[in-house]
Amino acid sequence: MKYVIGVDIGTQSSKALLVDANGRIVAQHSRSYQVDTPRPLWAEQWPQVWFDAVRACIGECVRQAQAAPGFDPAQVAAICISSLYGGSGIPVDAEMQPLHPCLIWMDRRANDEVAWIRKTLDVDRLRTLTGNGIDSYYGYTKMLWIKNQRPEIWEKTRYFLPPNSYINYLLTGELAVDHSSAGNIGGVYDIVGRNWCPETMAMLGIPLQMMPSRLLQSSDAVGGLLPQWAQEFGLPAGIPLMAGGVDAAVATLAAGAVKAGNHVAMIGTSMCWGYLNQHTDASHGLISMPHVFNGLQDNYIFGGAITAGASVSWFREQFCQAEIAEAKQQQVDPHQLLEVRAAAIAPGCDGVLFLPYLMGERSPVWDAGASGAFVGLSLYHSRAHMYRAVLEGVSFALKHNMDAGAKGALFLDERLVVVGGASHSDLWMQIIADITGYAVYTIKENVEAALGAALLAAYGAGLVSREDVKQGWVSLEQRASPDAARHRMYAARFEVYRELYPALKPIMHKLQTA
Repeated sequence: MKYVIGVDIGTQSSKALLVDANGRIVAQHSRSYQVDTPRPLWAEQWPQVWFDAVRACIGECVRQAQAAPGFDPAQVAAICISSLYGGSGIPVDAEMQPLHPCLIWMDRRANDEVAWIRKTLDVDRLRTLTGNGIDSYYGYTKMLWIKNQRPEIWEKTRYFLPPNSYINYLLTGELAVDHSSAGNIGGVYDIVGRNWCPETMAMLGIPLQMMPSRLLQSSDAVGGLLPQWAQEFGLPAGIPLMAGGVDAAVATLAAGAVKAGNHVAMIGTSMCWGYLNQHTDASHGLISMPHVFNGLQDNYIFGGAITAGASVSWFREQFCQAEIAEAKQQQVDPHQLLEVRAAAIAPGCDGVLFLPYLMGERSPVWDAGASGAFVGLSLYHSRAHMYRAVLEGVSFALKHNMDAGAKGALFLDERLVVVGGASHSDLWMQIIADITGYAVYTIKENVEAALGAALLAAYGAGLVSREDVKQGWVSLEQRASPDAARHRMYAARFEVYRELYPALKPIMHKLQTA
């Protein structure tokens, strides 16, 4: 029996799976870590944290698998790594040493650079060539921040590398970038030509040589596993590492999205909702990049909220100490207690609305100066009201993106697949169904991007066919159907939700400059 290893480097943890050629999970392991937030709206990570986690996860998977009957490490055919969107990427010098923390996807410090681009450059041309817009979310604006604010780093920088590309380099000694990661950087990638874009890079003042010239499909091999890491992991040297890709797209593949109209919401720390299409249209405010499967033709077009699960975690940690203590006594997850109490609150939270803009907001708002808000509070309202309002607020943000995406999609499937930590919540799945009007499905296997990476590894190694990839390794189950009466109520509430941000925007910005 042949095996593959799929790894996903996430924002707060990394996970690895060792699976056989039929997609059966033999072993799995994860390791957690933290994001560095040294200033408001800053979010960065040193790549050594990711590398240590990847090494620990792969090594532990192999150790676990060795206890399984019939497992032979020599039969591990490939490894593939997906990763969080690395924003700026890791600036490395000519010796491939990191010079600065990676400014990850949630970092919003590049506001001056965004203003300069909008004032100075042909933004319509930029959007047309790249299929993407202008915001401090995008990696190219973060690169310009490093250029302007850390010139000593810029002068030494040889390359900017996405997280999975950097880890692949450390494990193989070979340098390459997959197309999904390149496209997600934004303004430096030609979405039609499927290559770096010299025209926009000249406009921006980013040298073309800072981008590695070797661009690969996500299932293409970067190189072979170096002997030192093979020995550490207990694997044969030379095992191919596939290029991998951005975690949201890889999770979408794991959920079975392989053709136009398939759409998936990944709700973890952030929320990404995306669909497959062969065209792009940046005017609707979503993000475009090549998909990780059939990537020369299909685009993964997505939008999302910066703080989805992060909003839930923030509320729990800041305001729910009583529930945390009670849960510890009962030896249960605090979310279980919070969910039971929030489920007893009527949909609409008796008039409370929450804007989940705790780190600015991505699509379709695109405002680094946006901030979170509870609106409609009275003495009557409880923590349970507010907790449910957080779940509803993130779900409204999901619908906001879905409505924007529907403008450019030829069609969307009748079912919405949800993956990520939110899928554990029955209450949240029902809220999403009621707000969006779509039947909600989740993955029974609950492994998401790491399994998608394993599937890409198996495809790249020739263990599965294109048709096998289309069939996938997961099974979906329906979790919630929209209730017509609640959907009508939420539709009216959603219109109020959409009015809140424009009404509060001037105040949000004043508070940040006061």
